[in-house]
Formats: sequence, C-alpha cells, structure tokens
Amino acid sequence: PFSPSLLVYNWGRQLACRGCLVGVFGTSREVAASRRAASMTWRPGWSDKWKQLSRLQRSLILFLLALLLVCGIVTYPNLTDHWRGFSDRSVKDDWDREDDMGLKPALPGVLPGVVPGVVPKVVQEVVPEPKKEDSGLVLPKPQAGKKPLPNKRGPPSLQNRSKRGNGTDWLAKEKHRLGAKNGDEEEEGGEEEEAAEKPLRQEAVKEAFRHAWKGYKEFAWGHDELKPVSKSYGEWFGLGLTLIDALDTMWILGLKEEFAEAKKWVETELSFSKNVDVNLFESTIRIMGGLISTYHLTGDALFFEKAKDLGSRLMPAFNTPSKIPYSDVNLGKGTAHPPRWTSDSTVAEVTSIQLEFRELSRLTQDPQYKEAVDRVMQMVHSMEGKHDGLVPMFINTNSGQFTHRGVFTLGARADSYYEYLLKQWLQGGKKETELLEDYVQAIEGVKKNLLRQTSPLRLTFVGELSHGRFNPKMDHLVCFLPGTLALGAHNGVGGEHMELAQKLMETCYQMYAQMETGLSPEIPADRHNLLRPETVESLFYLYRFTQDRKYQDWGWEIFQSFNKYTRVPTGGYTSISNVRDPNNPNPRDKMESFFLGETLKYFYLLFSDDPELLSLDKYVFNTEAHPFPIWPTAP
Repeated sequence: PFSPSLLVYNWGRQLACRGCLVGVFGTSREVAASRRAASMTWRPGWSDKWKQLSRLQRSLILFLLALLLVCGIVTYPNLTDHWRGFSDRSVKDDWDREDDMGLKPALPGVLPGVVPGVVPKVVQEVVPEPKKEDSGLVLPKPQAGKKPLPNKRGPPSLQNRSKRGNGTDWLAKEKHRLGAKNGDEEEEGGEEEEAAEKPLRQEAVKEAFRHAWKGYKEFAWGHDELKPVSKSYGEWFGLGLTLIDALDTMWILGLKEEFAEAKKWVETELSFSKNVDVNLFESTIRIMGGLISTYHLTGDALFFEKAKDLGSRLMPAFNTPSKIPYSDVNLGKGTAHPPRWTSDSTVAEVTSIQLEFRELSRLTQDPQYKEAVDRVMQMVHSMEGKHDGLVPMFINTNSGQFTHRGVFTLGARADSYYEYLLKQWLQGGKKETELLEDYVQAIEGVKKNLLRQTSPLRLTFVGELSHGRFNPKMDHLVCFLPGTLALGAHNGVGGEHMELAQKLMETCYQMYAQMETGLSPEIPADRHNLLRPETVESLFYLYRFTQDRKYQDWGWEIFQSFNKYTRVPTGGYTSISNVRDPNNPNPRDKMESFFLGETLKYFYLLFSDDPELLSLDKYVFNTEAHPFPIWPTAP
C-alpha cells in the first residue's frame, strides 16, 4: 500500500546515493555515468510503486498535480497578460482608432489646459457623437465593450450622471451635424459654424432650465425650493419662491409652455394673506422683483396687481423708531419685527430693496414706497462710522446708527449696498448725484483698503478689513463687483474701473478653474457651492461691454461643471458640499430659487450676441437678476 512516509524515504535515499557518487568519483564523466546507472536502477521502482496504488489514490495524485498546474498558470504574469490581451483586443483597437481620429476623451473631471494659477486657453474639444435620451441634453453612453473608467463622477446617488452628457458633448454633436451638412464648404463655413455655436450654447441653457423645472414641477410644485436628491421640497415662506423667481427667466428663454403653467399657478394659487413671517429683503428682491419684472416683459396686469399687493403688505417693516426697516414682516397680520437675537438689520438688506420699491411707486403713482426707501439711503449717506466710503455690516433699527463698527467687507451683509448705489443712479436717469458720489467714494475706499494681489501669481482680489487689520478673504459673493465696475465704466464712471473689473474677473474665474470640479467654493475656507450666480453675472457684463469671447468660453466651462457635478438625473440641480472632490462632491439636496432666477438667466444672456436682448442702456437688473426699465428722461 502507498505510504507518504515511504515516498519521502525513497527520495531521501536516492538523493543521498547521488551525493555519495559525486563525493567518491571526482570526474564529471564518471558522475554522469553513475547518474545514468542510478536512474536506470530506481526508475522501474517508481513504476512498480505507481502500479501498487489503488485507482482512488492515483486519481487523487493526478488531481493535485492538475491543481498545481492551474495555480502556476494563473499566477504567471506574462501568460495571463497575453491571454487577457486577446479578450481586450477589440477595446484597444477602438481606443487606437479614436486616438487616430482625435476623438479620445479627456480624463473625467479635468479641464483641458488648466494649470493652477494660470488662465487656460479654451480648447474646442471634439468628442464622440452622443446618443439622445429623453431629456435632450444628455451625456453619451460608453461604447459597447469599452472598459469602464475606474472612478465614477459624483456621489452614489448621482453616479449614473456619468452616462449623461455635458454641454460640450451636446454641442459637439450639433457642430458635427452642421459640418456634415456643409460638406465641401468646410473652410468657408468655419465662421458660420463658430457663429452657430452661440445659439447652441443657449439651447443647452434652455435644456438645463427644462431639466431643473422638471424636478420642481414633479416634486415641489407650488413650494419654495426643490430638494432634488430626496425628490421632495423645502419651505421658507410658503409662497412658491422658485416659481416666481423663475417667471421672467422662462419668458426671456422663450419657454412658453412652462411660463403658461406657472402663470396659472400665480393666478389661482398665489396669495399673500397668510399668517407667515417673511424676510423683507428676500421677499422684495425675489418675489416683488420677479413680479414687477414679469409685468414689464409681458404687459400682463396680473403680475402688477400681485406685486402691488405684496408691496403694501411689506410696508409695516418701516414702522420703526429710526425708519430703518425691520428684517421680518408678517404678511397676514401686518406686523413687523427684528430677528429674535438682535434689534439690528444688515446694511445690505435695508439698502438693497430700493430699486423695487421705487419702481412700485412709479407704477402705482403712490409715492409712499419710494419715500420709505429713499429715506434709508439719505440716512446712510450722512451716517457716522464709514471708512473711506466703506460701510459696516449692521445698522440698529432703534438708533438708526451703524453697529459693530470697524469691520468692512464687500461680502455677505454689505455687498449689494455698493451695487445699488450705482444702479439706483442709473434707474433714475443719472440725476441723483449723491448716489453716484457715494459709489465713487466707496470704490476708492476698496482700492485703498481692500485691494491686494496674490503671490506669486499676482491675481487681484478684494479682502476684508477688521479694526485696521487686513484679512485676505474673498467670498464668492464679491464676484458681483467686476460686473458692477464694468457697468459703471460703460456709463462713464471711473476711467480705470474697467481695467480693475477685468483683473477681478480673472480672479473670479480662477476660483472655479483651480478647483477639481471646476466649481468655486462659497468662501475660501470652505468647500461648498450653492449654485450662485455672481461670477456668471459679471461674465455677462464683461462680455456685453468688451465683446471678448474668452468670457463666454469661461462661462461655458463653468456651465459644463454645473452639469457634471450638480445635475440630478431625475430632475433639478443640487448644491454640493465639496468642490475639491470630483468623485464625491456630496450633494446638499437643495436647489436655491436663484439658480433659475439668476444663474441660468445670466448664462443665457452671456451666450447671446444680441446687445438688444435686455439692453443695458434700457434695463437695470436688480440683485436677483430681475430687469427693470431705466426711467425715461423727462423732455
């Protein structure tokens, strides 16, 4: 019978004998002869031993040998690589063919040509022709047999967005179609194709709006904000904030069907006789501003009547000892109050409602609205506590004086004060010189106290001043300033303001380009993005006044990044928590109303080459991107 110990014993004897032969006989020939002799003596013994084994034992040994052979093959790298190459040969051939044709796509999440600190030149990419899906602007599906990319974009709930196309894919398809149509006229049609690119970009914005509207309509209809990831809604005032904020955007984009259904809701469902507290500033710029703007664009008195109703209900906010308005108003009760934790209002809130209330007075021929907000501006004009035209962030509703003095910023709580100085002057036909003087003085204060350059890239930025100490912190909100400076320069204010606007515009663009997702953080120390419009707004102004196409191209890059990292497949766009991680930007599950009211509107206007589309010589935009007509000059 077979014994493993016997097998080991025999191997040991044979090796020992071979060793003895080598030790006794010194020549290689003798050793070789001895080895042959030894092999002849022990080989039959093995055959006999094998025959002595049972069938089961022989099968077991053969199985073990086969298993060792398979393991050796699998772990041998050259052979497995060779075999794997056969199965992937078609994939590699596909990629080689794409490379030869110049069609190999860039790595996910990487903007072509972006080097940290350097403004990249925009390279027109040509990408594979996408397949259409139901929503119109979609990402191409990967070719059959192609290996999946190792890292999917976005969090698990948004990962299937990698199957959807961004604006570049959609645009490339249309450009390819146009090129095929032109045929032999390719050289002559180059300029035509470039011209066609602009309306194609506008169509991409319209598709993005429809996608956002689809989510709002399905999951948040009539409510304030869409939560696109959880397919639900959030409530702030309970007044259909997103719907009203988006009214004039739909009209400008020519989305007649969507506008009609929104108008019906305003007509049948919108009521301000609710026992609800609203923020004076937010309800003025978003709701009243949106209604007034839509009335001017459409001529439909429905929107004017709703705006007048809201305006009258907001007036109790001005019933304070100082006539500086409270921050909150109860629309149903007709009462107003400051926040629970303070009697202060922020300077931006009380000085950025003037365009709306002044226009309401002009439309209604009731001076009370204009008088209330003009009084606030007159008080701020002569108030102590300014620093070279810069204002603190808070003002007390009882004393009518600045509080928390010594802190100056163009970010939150102060930003739109500077914007509305210029825009009120423009709205009123450039007659109110005090407003212009305050604006010019404030910009000089910015240049003297807040303007710095980064090192070594020398990007110009606006910081903050806190009790005499400079803080190199520039919020995304400050990116309204390039557009405002350009608007002032267009109207003859500050000869060097346009140059400063262009420098700051480059900085705001780099705040996007240097992030891994191509999206800017809200503040430098954080990583979240709220779908804000300020940079796109300034790009619109800069392009409208300079006609430099780089501003359109920068905006197109930003638009693509929004599509890549914030678009939710079931409808809507979401703010994100991490602009530094393209693999998991971490959605915050909230689509702010200003994404439809401002961001997409400014994208659409940026990609237009028609200077008469809401001409900036005829309209002035409020801080929520709602256009108001500039008052006609009396003969």
